[in-house]
Amino acid sequence: MESIIVALAAGVVALVFAGITAMRVLSAEPGNALMQSIGDAIRTGAGAFLRREYMSLLPFVVVVTVVLGVLDYTVFKHEMAVPATAISYLVGAICSGTAGFIGMNVAVRANVRTAAAAMRGLNPALRVAFSSGTVMGVTVVGIGLLGVTVLYLIFQEISVVAGFGFGASSIALFARVGGGIFTKAADVGSDLVGKVEAGIPEDDPRNPGVIADNVGDNVGDVAGMGADLFESYVSSIISAVALSASAVALAGAAGSEFTDSQSVFPMLLAGAGIVAAILGTFVVRSGEQANFDKLLWSLRYGIFAAGGLLIIFAAILTITLTDNWWWFGCVVAGLVAGTIIGLATEYFTSYSYKPTQQVSAASETGAATVIIQGIASGMLSTLIPVVCVSVAILLAYYFAGFYGVALAGVGLLSTLGITLATDAYGPVADNAGGIAEQANLDPEVRERTDALDALGNTTAATGKGFAIGSAALTALALLAAYSVSAELIKIGEDGKLVDANLGINLLQPEILVGLVIGAMLPFIFSALTMQAVGRAAQGIVEEVRRQFREIPGLMEGTGTPDSARCVDISTRGALREMIVPGLMAVVAPIATGFILGAGALGGLLIGSVASGFMLAIMMASAGGTWDNAKKYVELGNYGGKGSEAHKAAVEGDVVGDPFKDTSGPSLNILLKLMAVVSLVFAPVFLEVSPLINLA
Repeated sequence: MESIIVALAAGVVALVFAGITAMRVLSAEPGNALMQSIGDAIRTGAGAFLRREYMSLLPFVVVVTVVLGVLDYTVFKHEMAVPATAISYLVGAICSGTAGFIGMNVAVRANVRTAAAAMRGLNPALRVAFSSGTVMGVTVVGIGLLGVTVLYLIFQEISVVAGFGFGASSIALFARVGGGIFTKAADVGSDLVGKVEAGIPEDDPRNPGVIADNVGDNVGDVAGMGADLFESYVSSIISAVALSASAVALAGAAGSEFTDSQSVFPMLLAGAGIVAAILGTFVVRSGEQANFDKLLWSLRYGIFAAGGLLIIFAAILTITLTDNWWWFGCVVAGLVAGTIIGLATEYFTSYSYKPTQQVSAASETGAATVIIQGIASGMLSTLIPVVCVSVAILLAYYFAGFYGVALAGVGLLSTLGITLATDAYGPVADNAGGIAEQANLDPEVRERTDALDALGNTTAATGKGFAIGSAALTALALLAAYSVSAELIKIGEDGKLVDANLGINLLQPEILVGLVIGAMLPFIFSALTMQAVGRAAQGIVEEVRRQFREIPGLMEGTGTPDSARCVDISTRGALREMIVPGLMAVVAPIATGFILGAGALGGLLIGSVASGFMLAIMMASAGGTWDNAKKYVELGNYGGKGSEAHKAAVEGDVVGDPFKDTSGPSLNILLKLMAVVSLVFAPVFLEVSPLINLA
C-alpha cells in the first residue's frame, strides 16, 4: 500500500510541475497586436475543432460505458456494488481527453510567445517552445499514472483497471485519426494551391489555408500525439501489472495484492521515470549562435540525462523492493531499444544523412523518382527498429518471461515526460514561424524560428519512431495478457510459459484465418485514413482556389482571406471521415472473437502487430524523409526554392504528409486498441461458443 502511495505522489508532482511550467509559459510576452490576432485565430480554430470532436465522440463513449456496465453485472463477475469496468472506461476516456485538451491549450498560446521570444534570441524562443512541450509531456504521464494507481487502489483488481486503458485507447484513436486528417487535409490543400500552383511561399498570409494548417499542427501533433502516447503509457503499466497478477495467482499466492512487489514495480518505475524526466528538462538550453547540431544535442542531453537517471532509480528500486536484477535488465533493454530506434529514425529522416540526401538528389529528375526513392528509404528503415524490438523481446523474455516484455515497454516509456516534450515542442516552433511570416517580422526572427522548426521536424520524426517502437512492445505485452485471460496460455511465477503445448497453434485453420485477417487490417485502416485525407484535402483545394479567384486583391496582398471557412471545411471533413476507421478498430476484434473464437482473435492480434509495426515504420520514415528532402532543396541545393527540383520535392512532401502524420501514427493506436479491447472482452469470449466452431 505504501509503495503505491509513492507512485501516486509522483503523479501529483508531475501535475504540479506542469502547472508551474504552464504559468511560466503564459507569463511570457505575447508580441504585438498583429501577432496576437493571428495567434487568436489559431487558438479559436483549434479550440472549436477539439470541442466538436469531443462532442462527436460523446455518443460512442456513452454506448460503450452502458455496454460495459451491463457486462459488469452479467459476465465479468467482479462482485462489486458498482459497474467497475464501465467506471474505469469512462475515467480513461475523460483523462485521455483532458490530457490532450490541456497540452493543446498551452501550445496554442505558446506559439505567439515563441515568435515574440525569437525577436530577443534563439535560446529564449527554445525555452518557451520546449516548456510548452514539457507541459504536454508531464501532464500525460501525471494524469496517466494517477489514473492507473487510483483505480487500482479503489478496485484492487487489475482486470477492472484494463477498462481505463480501453477508454484511453478509444479516445486516442479518434483524436489521432481526426487530428491527423484535419492537419494533413489543410497542409496538403494549402501547399498544393499556394506553393505549387500560385508559387507563393509557405505560411504566406495571402493563402487562405495557412491558419487551418497552423491549427492542424496543434490538433494533430500536440493533442493527437499526446493521446497516442498517453494510451501507450497507461497500457504498458496495465499489461505489466496484469501479467504479474496472473503469474502470482497461478503460483498459488493470494493474488494481486499491494504487498506483491511484482505488481507494484511497474507503477513505481513509472513514478521514477516522472522524476527523471522532470530533472532532464532542466538540462535543455542552447547558445545564441547554436547551429542545427548544437540545438539537436541540447535536446538529446535532456533525454540522455533522464535515461541515465532512470537507470539509477531503477537500480535503487530493485535493491529496495526486490533482489531480482533480471527486472532491472528488462528496463534497461527497453530503454536502450527505444534510444536506438529514435537514432535510427533520425538517420533515415534527417537531411544531415545520406538516405534523405539521396531523395533530394532524385528531385532533379522529377516527382516520380522522389516518390520511388522515398518509398524505398521507408522500407529500408524497418530493419533496425525490428531488430531492436526483437532483441529486446528475446532478452526481456529470457530475464522475466512475458512480464519482462511488459517491463521493457514500461522502461521504454518511463521517461515519456521529456521524450514527448521534445516532440510536442515541434508544432509550437512551426506555428511560431508561421506567425513570424504572417506578421512580417524581421527576417532574422524567421531564421531563428526556422532553425527551431528544422529541429522540430527531426524530433518529430524520432518521436514517431519512438512511439511506434513503444506501441509494438505494448501491443505484444497486451497480447500476452489477453492470451492469459482467455486461457490460451498459462504462465508461471517467473512469467514464462508453463505448458508449451497449450497456446495458439498457427496451423489451426480458424487461427490461421485470424492471423491473415489481422495482417490485412493495418492496410485497410491506412487506406481509409489516406482516402480520408485525400477527400478532405480536395475540399480545401477547391476553397483556396475559389478565394484566390473571387476575393479582389488577395494575390496582391490587399484582400483578406476567409481563413475561418478553410478551418470549418477541415473540421467537418475530419469529423466525418474519422468514424469508420475508429469503429473498425473496436468492431474487428469483437466480431472475430464472437465468430471464430478467442484463439482466432489471438491470431488476429499477432497478424496485426506483425504487419502494422512494419507498415507504421515505413510510412512514418518515408514521410519524414520526403519532408526533409524538400527542406534540403530549400537550403539551396539542386537549384533551391522555385526550381523544378523544388517543385518535385514539394510534391513528394505532399504525398508524405498523410504517411507520416495521419496513417503511420494512427496504426500505433490501432494495434494497442485492438489488443486492449480483446483483453477487456476476454471473459465474454470464454462464456460463449464461436459461431464458426471447427473443433
